[in-house]
Amino acid sequence: MASRKIKPNEAFAAQPRHELLQIADIVAREKNIERDEVLFAMEQAIQKAAKAKYGLEHDIRVDIDRTSGEVNIARYKLVVSEIEDENQQITLEEAQKIDPTFELDDEISEALPPIEFGRVAAQSARQVIFQKVREAERTQVYEEYKDRIGEIISGIVKRIEFGNVVLDLGRGEGILRREEMIPRETFRVGDRVRVLITEIRPDARGPMISTSRTHPHFMARLFEQEVPEIYDGIIEIKGVARDPGSRAKMSVLTNDSSLDAVGSCVGIRGSRVQSIVNEFHGEKVDIIPWSDNPATYVVNALAPAEVIRVVIDEDTQRVQVVVIETQLSLAIGRRGQNVRLASQLTGWSIDIITEAEDQERRAEDVATRTNLFIQALDVDEILAQLLAVEGFSRVEDIAYSDVSEFATIEGLDEDIGSELQNRALSFLNKRDEELREKCRSMGASEDLINFEDLDAASLLKLCESGIRTLNDFADLAGDEVVEILGEDAISIESANDAIMKARAGWFEESE
Repeated sequence: MASRKIKPNEAFAAQPRHELLQIADIVAREKNIERDEVLFAMEQAIQKAAKAKYGLEHDIRVDIDRTSGEVNIARYKLVVSEIEDENQQITLEEAQKIDPTFELDDEISEALPPIEFGRVAAQSARQVIFQKVREAERTQVYEEYKDRIGEIISGIVKRIEFGNVVLDLGRGEGILRREEMIPRETFRVGDRVRVLITEIRPDARGPMISTSRTHPHFMARLFEQEVPEIYDGIIEIKGVARDPGSRAKMSVLTNDSSLDAVGSCVGIRGSRVQSIVNEFHGEKVDIIPWSDNPATYVVNALAPAEVIRVVIDEDTQRVQVVVIETQLSLAIGRRGQNVRLASQLTGWSIDIITEAEDQERRAEDVATRTNLFIQALDVDEILAQLLAVEGFSRVEDIAYSDVSEFATIEGLDEDIGSELQNRALSFLNKRDEELREKCRSMGASEDLINFEDLDAASLLKLCESGIRTLNDFADLAGDEVVEILGEDAISIESANDAIMKARAGWFEESE
């Protein structure tokens, strides 16, 4: 698409305006933005005034010569075959009357006379220029800081608004909100403050740079500045958990066996960690060694409390920690602070109990399993208790264990193990048959009851949920089966496989 000009009437020719270039240069230096951005803002302001004079319906454009400062105002029309908007379009026939070389989709520009700014127009133009300059400033600040999220920066308190602190960061302004400040710390105008850049929002009203002094990464960055081994990568910070203004925990790791990671972070007589504590107004910092063993890591994180035993449940990401009575309050901490920070640091949910509570719980657990084995296996209390103590928790554990495992238990041999397995299998078969009979009484079809991919307990849950035939089961989705039976009973993969087997009959019928 070509753009051609109609030769303007000499009476309309704009005169050089060097003062525009001078103003643009001054504003660009003051605001530290590009000169072209200021001139573009001026063009937009003059264009707005020109449209107000000549009509908003016209396509009016303004150009300021970057060398002479000359202001050119022109109205543009597009050459078309059929006019839809006579203010912005012209037919090919009319255009060729002006210049025979015009073709479709060319643009014709007609120079317009310079405009005189009245009071209202001047005020409007000034507002447009200020707005465009502010937008250019914000864009430049955003470009400078957008890649600095996670960095520590020093700013000067400019003003305080409703408890929030506005910081002068040099090229831009930052906001330190009240909730991102350490409790009980106060600032005055002119104070220098170190903060962490957490977010840059170009569309925000007011300061676009959000900062924080409570973010865990702020502590990690301060240690990086204070400890050369962290800065050089010899020591790695694996995690930080903070209760701002009160206490924090940080785990560290080094692959250099000759280096003490914790000692390096603490420094001689605590000199390195003390500077961090001073920055946080006395916030206590516990530095612990990181471990890839969850039990060891949790024990380290609960320091200074001493742990007797740790029981881990990887499926639920929970850890049960046993401590002696005198260590309980230390392990939990004031208002649960120690265990809460340890949980945040390790990523595990931590339950703390005393040794007496653990013994009581274990005794109850053994008693429950003992009663189960007495009833299911028809054995005396001594043998049932022995099985419970040795770690058998369900009848299924006995029924499907290797016979040789029983020979490793004092007082038992493989013959006794075989007899226990037979009794366990007999109990399970009887229980399963009872569950299937219950399903029949609920109206379950035989094809569902005899479906080999579902055990009796799962069948009963399905029947209780209204699934009574194999086709009903085949209509389900894998996640629906998991929701009914529970994640402990079946995985999504196994559920999908079972559903596809149940649907096999559909395809045979269609053939």
